[in-house]
Amino acid sequence: MTASRSRRPLLLLDVDGPLNPFGRQPGPCAERYASHMLRPRNWVERHGGVIEEAPALRVDLNPAHGPALTALGCELVWATTWMDQANAMIGPVLGLPRLPFIDWGDALFSPDPAGLHWKTRAVVAYAAGRPFAWIDDEIEASDRDWVAAECGPSVLLHAVSDEVGLTDDDFTVIQAWVQEF
Repeated sequence: MTASRSRRPLLLLDVDGPLNPFGRQPGPCAERYASHMLRPRNWVERHGGVIEEAPALRVDLNPAHGPALTALGCELVWATTWMDQANAMIGPVLGLPRLPFIDWGDALFSPDPAGLHWKTRAVVAYAAGRPFAWIDDEIEASDRDWVAAECGPSVLLHAVSDEVGLTDDDFTVIQAWVQEF
């Protein structure tokens, strides 16, 4: 899918890390998350390709994230290896409507010749010149530098800890960026 022509900025959202803090340790925020045992396609393929034989993947989700993301006023887009499966497995838990998603095609997990994250070029291509925020746990300085050179100041690449997931501080940063538009 390609970006629609809405005037709202895009919020390109990864699942594993920001929404599913897979590195999370038990702690004071643990009660905000509910665990779900899921079998997304990429997970099943990595475990033999037979859904009934693949182990379930524990996915921890905070249902408060859906309303908080919606309240940002951005056009939400899945930027995750879950692709359209995020609409079936993640969105309903968070109370999100069906969202557009980036189809990674051949770029899925393919190394970038310049050493960028494998998603970076596809994210920029999807945005097609629109202002966007990309929320992911694997964003590096090289990605920020390349995207800034390609897109200018109308973008936010925001890294979220895979041990913590999205926090109130992350929402504050994103909201401050959104207010520029």
